This record gives sequence, C-alpha cells and structure tokens, in this order.
Amino acid sequence: MSDTQTPEQLVAGLVRLLTVTRDGEDAFSAPQQPGGVGRVFGGQVIAQALQAAQATAPEGLEAHSLHAYFLRGGKEGVDIAYATARDFDGRSFANRRVVASQEGKPILNLTASFQRPEDGLAHDDTTMPDVLPPEELKPDMEQRRAMVERMGDRMSEDQRKFVLRPRPIDMRTNDKLHWMNSEPRPPRAHSWFRTCAPLPDDAALHRAVIAYASDYTLLGTSALPHGLSWMRGELVGASLDHAIWFHRPARADEWLLYATDAPWSGSGRGYNRGRIFNRAGELVASVAQEGMMRKRVRKEA
Repeated sequence: MSDTQTPEQLVAGLVRLLTVTRDGEDAFSAPQQPGGVGRVFGGQVIAQALQAAQATAPEGLEAHSLHAYFLRGGKEGVDIAYATARDFDGRSFANRRVVASQEGKPILNLTASFQRPEDGLAHDDTTMPDVLPPEELKPDMEQRRAMVERMGDRMSEDQRKFVLRPRPIDMRTNDKLHWMNSEPRPPRAHSWFRTCAPLPDDAALHRAVIAYASDYTLLGTSALPHGLSWMRGELVGASLDHAIWFHRPARADEWLLYATDAPWSGSGRGYNRGRIFNRAGELVASVAQEGMMRKRVRKEA
C-alpha cells in the first residue's frame, strides 16, 4: 500500500481484499494483500473464509459463530483457494465448513454456524470497561512511528515498512500493548477500533471486518506478563485457533471497544479472550484464541 492513500482508498482496498470470487458452486478465491510481505495476516484468512461461508448460507440466515484452526502459515504473493462444504441446512440453523488452501495444501479450517434471527430469552451479564473514549486517545500509528524512532538501526528496513504500513483499521489503545514497553504488566488490554472511512451497508461485510480486526492485539495480550514482544524480536509465535461469537449486529465503521485478557500461558502457548462492545456498552461479540508463544533463542555468533 502507498502511504499516500486516503482513508477512503484504504477502506476500499480492505473491501476488495475481503470480497471473494466464486470459482464454482462452492469454490471461491480472494485477492492478495497489495504489497504484502512474509506471512499472511491470520485475520485476513479468517475473514475471507467467513465471506466464502456467508456466500453459500441459506437466504435469511446470519452467521452467529465461527471456529477456525490455523494449520500452516499462509504466504503473501500466493493465491488462496476457499472450498466450502454445506454440512447442514435446517429451518433455524445451518452450518458451513471451509478449507483455505495455498498451492494445494490447507492452511486453515473454518466452521461457521448460521441462524435465522429470532426473539428469545435475553440477558447480558457483562459490563463494558470504564476506559477513555477514542477521541481522547492517540492513534496507534503515532505510537508505531515513535517506536521505530526509538529502535533505530535495531529494526530492519522490512520491519520498519511493516510497522509503518498504512492500515484501514484505526486503532486507539488505552493501555500499553506488548510492543509499547518492556515492563511486565497484567494481561489485560483495551483498544478501540473502526475502519478509517465508512463501509457499505452490508451486514455480512461488517461481520467479516470485525473478524479481520479481532486478530489484532489478541495474542499479544498473553505476552504482557512477560514484558516481551514479537516486534522487538524477543518472541516466536503463531495463532493456533480462533473463535468468534456474534451476539448482535454491529457496524465496523463505528467505534468498537476490544477488551482482551489472557488468563493463562504455558507449555509454549498463550490463551486469550476478547469482548467487543459498541459505544452504547452492549456486548456485540466474544472472541477466544490460543497461540504458540516461545521466547526466541538467540544464536551465538
């Protein structure tokens, strides 16, 4: 992506990225991240797989949950194919299974469940954390630029380009994320996010963008008690699985609060949870993820 792109162009690029092309009745493909380097962002693969599942869902049914396993790290510059299986179609619920593959090898398995909207017994036993509103916080990109200046020559040119690459998601953090300091701290973080320009009125697309953004900041929460960071080259990690439950409709181009915590890490893994709230304080989605997390062993010269 060019750093001269407007917010509207960045969001249009995200919409293109998350728009799948039908190659057969249940076969799809999706575009690559322009200028992508290294490993494909996991949130991208989840969101594209969800879009493939949504494209085959029965009319009138909406995705209410997904469960995904990352099998291999996807590579930028290589097309991703999405094969969808229609495992179940009922009157109220339906289920779709998606396998994402590169060069004939699966990189992700995803199962999505769909429901016809209905009224029912309702309660909401969670409270939105009391944090600063997004208008009083600096965009994370400003803190990324400051980190690059602090690290200087300790970052490679590719690392600097990755960290400073313009993003279609505007994030604003109340706390210190794993890359913002090296002091051990409790495994909790609170970040606001929304697209940096309006999205089309497409509920399926808004769910896909929320799924895309849900992979930001999550695994890093389990690194906070250890004072270590992937960005500083102190950790080796990768997402292992990812689950989302969509509780109520939400717009991804309006501020949403992502409250994450990590109750456990060990055995080379970290377990993380997330709650996503709208500005009214309503819980719109819940997230869970476990990832591989290991301290990087430096090779002696």
